[in-house]
Amino acid sequence: MNWQSFYAVISGVNRHSTGIGRIWLSVLFIFRILVLVVAAESVWGDEKAMFTCNTQQPGCNSVCYDQFFPISHIRLWALQLILVSTPALLVAMHVAHRRHVDKKLLKLSGRGGSAKDLEQIKTQKFKITGALWWTYTVSILFRIIFEVAFMYIFYMIYPGYKMLRLVKCDSYPCPNTVDCFVSRPTEKTIFTVFMLAVSGVCILLNIAELIYLVGRACARHFRSSEAAAPKGAWLSQKLSSYKQNEINQLIAEHSLRAKLSGARRNPVGEKEERCAAC
Repeated sequence: MNWQSFYAVISGVNRHSTGIGRIWLSVLFIFRILVLVVAAESVWGDEKAMFTCNTQQPGCNSVCYDQFFPISHIRLWALQLILVSTPALLVAMHVAHRRHVDKKLLKLSGRGGSAKDLEQIKTQKFKITGALWWTYTVSILFRIIFEVAFMYIFYMIYPGYKMLRLVKCDSYPCPNTVDCFVSRPTEKTIFTVFMLAVSGVCILLNIAELIYLVGRACARHFRSSEAAAPKGAWLSQKLSSYKQNEINQLIAEHSLRAKLSGARRNPVGEKEERCAAC
């Protein structure tokens, strides 16, 4: 597999990642892909050729090797790295879509999209907010799921993570229980423990980045709530003063009506008083 091209695709996300995401990407390519390509592949290069059993029965070596090594460590790690890195492509596709939309808006604005504007859009760094935040968070969740799933699968296939020097096989067509010897078991055990330890470090980095993103989102939400709080208080104050004005106006109208009705009744009383005086 051409890991260099794979790195070129994934590293494009590095510009839009958090600080923890950049550390994860560095650990992924330096301590996992680079170690896998440079050292681990050479260690497991002769695993089948040097797997020998103390019998000359044709086919016994192949059957016993398949029994104890159903899938090669190198192929399992390569598949793990591909699936773990694939969620980062979701972020890359999201960023590419955002740039495509920005280019369309630039053309619709009438500026025609000069070379300078296009270069600025190409090199623009997007903040991890809104829809990009969801895409980035989902990609981290998939990373954690794939890492944990592969560590569990590896443990189910190779319990204890230790490479045995001697294995006993009695599968057909072996004539009886035969002893089979694994080449360079100590070296393979060291590389196995190293790769699994780095995988555990990547899981911790992904969890830390997920907590960091959720914490930042909560902080932004609280800041926006605090900024909107004075506006809400001002609005409630205005509404209460408006209601108070309405009440005062109703009281004034009621008192005015009472005065007018009293003034209307007063002339009749005065006439009665004059008649009584006469």
